[in-house]
Order: sequence, then C-alpha cells, then structure tokens
Amino acid sequence: MRRILDDLNRGLGRRDFLRATAGGALAALQGGEPRLLHGASLAKPAARADTLILLWMAGGMAQTETFDPKTYTPFESGMEARRVLSTFPSIRTAADDIHISQGLERIAKVMDRATLIRSHRVGDLGFILHSRHQFHWHTGYEPPQSLAVPHMGAFIAKTLGPRNPDVPAFIDIGQNLEIGGESDAVKAFHTAGFLGSEYGPFLIADPRDAASAVRPPGHMTQERFRRRYENYKKLAQNSPVMKYGSDYQRESLTRSIENAHRLLTSPAAKAFDLSLEPEKSFAVYNTGRFGLGCLLARRLTEAGARFIEVTTEYIPFRYWDTHENGHTRAAGMKQQIDGPVSQLVLDLEERGLLDRTIIVLASEFGRDMMTEGKPGKTVKEQVQQPDVLTDLKHYGMHRHFTEASSVLLFGGGFKKGFLYGRTADERPCGIVENPITIQDLHATIYNAMGIAPDTSYVVEKRPFYVTKDGKGKVVPALYA
Repeated sequence: MRRILDDLNRGLGRRDFLRATAGGALAALQGGEPRLLHGASLAKPAARADTLILLWMAGGMAQTETFDPKTYTPFESGMEARRVLSTFPSIRTAADDIHISQGLERIAKVMDRATLIRSHRVGDLGFILHSRHQFHWHTGYEPPQSLAVPHMGAFIAKTLGPRNPDVPAFIDIGQNLEIGGESDAVKAFHTAGFLGSEYGPFLIADPRDAASAVRPPGHMTQERFRRRYENYKKLAQNSPVMKYGSDYQRESLTRSIENAHRLLTSPAAKAFDLSLEPEKSFAVYNTGRFGLGCLLARRLTEAGARFIEVTTEYIPFRYWDTHENGHTRAAGMKQQIDGPVSQLVLDLEERGLLDRTIIVLASEFGRDMMTEGKPGKTVKEQVQQPDVLTDLKHYGMHRHFTEASSVLLFGGGFKKGFLYGRTADERPCGIVENPITIQDLHATIYNAMGIAPDTSYVVEKRPFYVTKDGKGKVVPALYA
C-alpha cells in the first residue's frame, strides 16, 4: 500500500508500473480466496484488546543487558571472559521484586504496568541468520515454506478487519528493506502472503517522512489526481502480471489501490503528520527513528490502526546486532528506547487506550558472550571472543543465544507488575522455569485479540493456521 501511495503521488508510467508490481505480485498471486475457518477445538475467545503494537528490537537484544540482569562484572583489562554475565548493574523498578538493567530507568518506572517474560525460547534453526529467526517470530513458521506465509500483522488485519476503514490496518515503521545482506529474506515476511495485497503492511521507513506519503502533491488539481487514480487502477487490472493470479488476488490488489486513495483524501491522514504533535511531547520521543516511530504508533492507535510494528531496524552489525563493542552499543540502544517506550505506555494510559491495546517488546533471540546457539545445540561460531579481555570492544554480549530471551507485555488484559519464567543465575543462564515458545506466545497474543490459536484459512485446499499446525497453547497465567 505504501508503494501504491508513492506511485499515485508521483505518477507512474506503464513500464514503471510493471517493474514495480511484478516482483511482489507473483509471490502471492496463486490460489483463490483464502476461506476463514474458526478454531475447531476452541470457541472464538472474547477479545481483551483491539490493537497490537509490536516494538521489535531487531538484531538480537541481549537479555542479560536489559530485562534479565545477572551478576554485574565491571570491565578490567586482563579479566576472564567467562566471568562476565552482565556488563551493567541492575536497578529497582516500580514492580516489587523485579529488577532490570541500568540505562532503562524510565521503563523501570512503568514496570508496575507490565508482564515481564524471562523464559522465551525461540526455535532451533541451525546456523543462525537473523532473517530466518525474524521470519519465524513474525509468521510463526520456520523458513522456508512452500507458500507465501503472512506476517502476523496480516493475519490480524484479515481476521479482524480495520478499526477505521480510512487507516491501514497493518502498519510497519522503521525498517528499510533495501539494506543489502539479508534484505531479500527480510522482505519475505513483510507481506500478507496468500491473504492478498490489501492486508499487507503500509511501510514507513522513516517516521519523519510519514506525512509526505499520505498527502497528494500540492501542485496537482483534484481532477488530475482523480484521473491518475483511475488510470492506476486500470494499469493494475490489465497488467500482464495479473493474468497469473486468481480473481480474488486481482480484486485484493484493486481494493488496496482504493484503500490507498481513500487514505490520501481522509482527515485520518493527519495522524501521520508528526509536525502536528506538541513540541514538549515530540521532544520526549525524539531519540531517533525508533523513538519517533513510537510517537507515530501512538498517534495511529488513536486514529484506529489495528496492528503497528515499530522496529529499531535490522542492519547487519549495527544497533542490537552487537558483534563487538557490545557494552557500549547496548548503552546507546537503551538511550534510544527507554524514554519512548515508557512514554508510549503513559500516553496510552492517559488517553484510556492502554487497557484495549497490547504492547509487545521482543527480539529474535538473546545474546551471550560465550555460547553460540544454545547449550547442547551450539552452532558454528560467528564471533572470535578472546578468553581474556584486554580491549573494551570485547566486553559485552556478542554471540547469538537461542536458549532464552525476554519479552515485555503491557496492556490488553495482561497482568501488571508480573514476572513470568526464570533463567539460571550462572552461565549458561538457561531457562529453569516456565519456558514459553514462539508458538505459545503467539497463541496467547492472538487469543487476547479475540482470535483462537487454531483459527485457519483454507488455501490450496488445505488449512493454514495462525499458529503452527493450530497447536499453539494459550498461557492463562499471563492474563489478569
């Protein structure tokens, strides 16, 4: 939809249109309309929430440096690497008996509104690639798959529909898809897959540019803009690419064009304009693209978006992908997220929206200085970690750790000031209490949104479930 808006705004020739649509269209055009089947084993649950905001810590957030701190060991030249469990001291929070890592002081003040999961276990996918684990987390399915699997935001948008028909139901903020390296694999799960184009993500790489994407060109008359819209629809309907698709997929693309045009002419477009935010409020969120993405998420929640993802952005060897200078870079990342995350919680609470909004903060896996993969299933090393530390750049959590990571939940009927799961206090800091998989975490989130975990769509004459094989198990202990 974002590409459609861009094309409507700048004008697009036939040749350009074909080039722009061919790559994305063919991935999802096969098959007829996916038919919704409600869960066979579970009645449709009562919704505890109407909106989901996913705050994605892309690149692998070190759990022992953020929400599961262990013994703090300050840096000393000549120290043994295996002694280091956390490179920051822990701090108290507003929730009794919950401590988190130094540098998250503002989040600490709202932990009495949160459920903190310390026992999230991700999949064993062999040699670790961020894109594979991100695909698994966002879709619930391990790659590769034989058909185009929808992002969980697309599942929610399709199953529940829009809250406001003028606002895209699924909005993704902060991820530039032209990143090189694993970019094609990252693109693979930023899609509605077989559900159809209209349920795909509205992509906003930089929240500071969001307003320009939903504003017709100032020099253009209404009549000229109307003609451009009609011509674009004709190009889409008559494109040679579309002859390979089903009637449903062609109609879905047409509806996505209509949705884009409606947004351009709707008062709801003002929600995308951060210049309308009061200066004092803007300043709290203005820690970078992620912080402003949180501000945009709040505004879009108010406007009626259904699913919003805000990411710190995955770029290899940057941000949370701390292959070296782990301590220093984790400190910088905490400065980016601490104020915006806490303010998002407070703002939604003040507006009476938090109880019906789920905020999820998660990452594709955790990190450890010594273990690549998990104990008993270690994989090929990707970082050279000296046994003795003589340089600060080796101080911090460098390796990909799939045994345990942390997830933070606010609002949406989840418990407040609640700690779930536990990891060992000594390396390898594995889960010792209440492990929760991606499958079961998703089941719990979907259930809170009023979607049974065994809800399925019939595609290519077989059911495809919102959780893998429909077997995700709700964790009732997380609900208030």
